[in-house]
Amino acid sequence: MKRDPNKLLIDNKLKQTRPRLLVLEQIIGRSAAVSQPELEKTLKQEVDRVTLYRTLTTFEEKGILHKIMGSDGKANYAMCDTKCTIDHHQDQHLHFSCSTCQKIYCLDIQIPNIAIPNHFNVDAMQVMATGTCETCSKKPK
Repeated sequence: MKRDPNKLLIDNKLKQTRPRLLVLEQIIGRSAAVSQPELEKTLKQEVDRVTLYRTLTTFEEKGILHKIMGSDGKANYAMCDTKCTIDHHQDQHLHFSCSTCQKIYCLDIQIPNIAIPNHFNVDAMQVMATGTCETCSKKPK
């Protein structure tokens, strides 16, 4: 079920501004994460770079989006699970980077528990698999 941008903002006690709604509309329902440069290009007539950056940061802090760093160093964003909150992200899942189309997908595969040595505190963990996505692997070579 597609999530409602207005409800997401209300539930997270955020003002329903046009830039926030436009950003959410670009991300909700996508099968792949979207890069910040791609959002800038798509929304350049509506949202300036600084506002976009602040909006993405706010959404990440609120548990609406999570950031995935691509192998190219670009930040990519995808919707968080509905269980994510400002206090706790539930986005410890496998990310898949397609080497053909360069898209990054969130796969519903949980990262197994990894024993971290004492005195190390993990705030976030990212596991990235690389290969060919379903769409690209069906294309004739």
